[in-house]
Amino acid sequence: MARVKGAMMTRKRRNKTLGLAKGYWGSKSKHFRVANQAVMKSLSYAYVGRRLKKRDFRRLWITRISAGCKMNGMNYSNFIHGLKLAGIDLNRKMLSEMAIHDKAAFSSLCEKAKAQLA
Repeated sequence: MARVKGAMMTRKRRNKTLGLAKGYWGSKSKHFRVANQAVMKSLSYAYVGRRLKKRDFRRLWITRISAGCKMNGMNYSNFIHGLKLAGIDLNRKMLSEMAIHDKAAFSSLCEKAKAQLA
C-alpha cells in the first residue's frame, strides 16, 4: 500500500489558524505555535463573552427600568410585580426602551402596576 503523507492537510490546518491570527501583534501572527495558542485563547474569550453579553444587557435594561420607575414613585420590584398581576407581559428590553423614549406610555404602565398593587 502506498504511503500517504499529510503535508497538504497540515498546511491547510496551519493556514486556517494563521488566518484567524491575522492582525495579532508580532510573532503571534507569523509563527504557528504562538499563533495557535493566541487563537485558542481568543476563541475561549469569545465564547465566554457571548454569554456575558446576555447578562450585561439584562442588567442594563433593569437599571433603565428602575430609573424610570423611580421617576414615577415606585421601585423596580413592585413595578414588575404589579405588571405580572395586571397581566401585562412585556420583556425588559421593551420596557427599558419605553422608559427612555416613550415616558408617557411608561408612566401609564406604572399607574396600572400601582393600581394592581393597591
